[in-house]
Amino acid sequence: MSDEELLARVARGDEGALAELYDRFARVAYGLAVRVLRDPALAEDAVQDAFLAVWRTSVSFDPRRGSGSTWLLTLVHRRAVDLVRREERRRTDTLDELPVAGGDATDETAAIREQRRKVQTALVQLAPEQREALELAYYGGLSQSELAERLGIPLGTVKSRMFAGLGRLRDLLAEGAV
Repeated sequence: MSDEELLARVARGDEGALAELYDRFARVAYGLAVRVLRDPALAEDAVQDAFLAVWRTSVSFDPRRGSGSTWLLTLVHRRAVDLVRREERRRTDTLDELPVAGGDATDETAAIREQRRKVQTALVQLAPEQREALELAYYGGLSQSELAERLGIPLGTVKSRMFAGLGRLRDLLAEGAV
């Protein structure tokens, strides 16, 4: 049975077809995830998330747009990249929480607080859907694809909202209106 036929069966809820896809692609998918993540445990998570996405979204697979293997491995790659970004944010957040050395720590802390206040004031002035997308992405740590899934909207809509919201945010902060 072809990969495309298996995906069609998965789309109809056939767990056996999903198991067969997993048997075919688990090793290659894991190898891809390890190359992207360079961490075996995170690579396992990426593969698991990707196969869960196959189960949930196989109805969206269109064989006219590409092969089943390409579609599946693209899901793995996206999940791996999302995990890389999430880990980078986590490491950055941990570094931000460390105390600042030196006598200027109070001035720096006050400046950072003032900058945060300005950003939060500017965020309130955005359209609600733009603010929601930006807050979930930057404060919630969600990728654009995770936002699309959570909000139930197309990925392109998420990207448009974020692009427009960031542009407006930049303008508000540059104007000093906050």
